[in-house]
Amino acid sequence: MTRSPSPRSIISFLWDRANMVTLAGLLCGVSSIYFSSLQAFTAATLALLWALLCDWFDGPIARRMRGRTDVDREFGAQLDSLSDLVCSGLAPGMLLLAVSGFDPWFLPGTFLLAVAGALRLTHFKTSDADGAYTGLPIDSNIIVVTALYPFRDLLGHAAFPWVFYATVVALAIANVSSFRTPKPSISWYYAVVAYVIGMTVFDVSDLLREFT
Repeated sequence: MTRSPSPRSIISFLWDRANMVTLAGLLCGVSSIYFSSLQAFTAATLALLWALLCDWFDGPIARRMRGRTDVDREFGAQLDSLSDLVCSGLAPGMLLLAVSGFDPWFLPGTFLLAVAGALRLTHFKTSDADGAYTGLPIDSNIIVVTALYPFRDLLGHAAFPWVFYATVVALAIANVSSFRTPKPSISWYYAVVAYVIGMTVFDVSDLLREFT
């Protein structure tokens, strides 16, 4: 009688380079939520930037790995989606609440982005299989939010939360819209790296000014 193979332990999936990068991004997303809860806005956006970088590169790392089984690939894909929901849906929504001073009027925007993110990711997993995305990819939320934050002083601390609110609502609508977005070419990876590095330098210099 042939014995069926023993199921793999959950922790065994940790020893996978792509999953490690995905989890590093998840830790950045959780860190962003933590910093937002402290209203440490610059640190929160900095953590979001590195969550974005991890999200862009866990896939290419996975595709270059040899010996990955179908189980490994499916586990990695599911882990990536859960991480995306935290980093690109919940963390930007928490930042919105933080910049508003946790005004309950801003809760609908946070809820809307989380729901749109969940719907967007589920649709991607079940329906987007023809080389294009439906709606705005959820990781674009991080790009838009972190690009908007440097204008906080220019817009004024009273107006900025409402501009942020309108932006978050627009992102949620774009996430679940029916327009088609082509999958990124290799040049986009270079652009994301340049963006993350440039914005990191800006945010770190901003943090240094706060402590001097």
